[in-house]
Amino acid sequence: MRSILLVLSMLIGQLIFAQNKDVISIKALLATQEQAWNKGNLELFMVGYWESDSLVFIGKNGPKYGYTNTLDNYKKSYPDSSHMGKLHFELLSIKPLGIEHYFVIGKWQLKRTIGDVSGHFTLVLKKTKKGWKVIADHSS
Repeated sequence: MRSILLVLSMLIGQLIFAQNKDVISIKALLATQEQAWNKGNLELFMVGYWESDSLVFIGKNGPKYGYTNTLDNYKKSYPDSSHMGKLHFELLSIKPLGIEHYFVIGKWQLKRTIGDVSGHFTLVLKKTKKGWKVIADHSS
């Protein structure tokens, strides 16, 4: 019985360690996106997204699919530094959905000379060979 409890506690410890490592990686990814945005580099910002036609971004105009469509929409909506402003994320919740997926809830804020804007977001992230990637983004 003791050996079963020992094995269980070791497995739980490994799971907690893996989750903490994943949360740290996800926070680092979002911080990198924030920095890229604040430098005006949308291509670098998009490195955090899954480069796939199955990527979904849901905004005020409904769902849009695909990495290229998402990048093109960002470029259209934020054509210059006055529209991009300075981005800040506030992470409210990071929860595992399984071994390879996480669900993130947060707030975003753009400080801009043309007027500040803010909202909330939910992200689904997937662990890929290239690291954690956003596979679904609902921002409002």
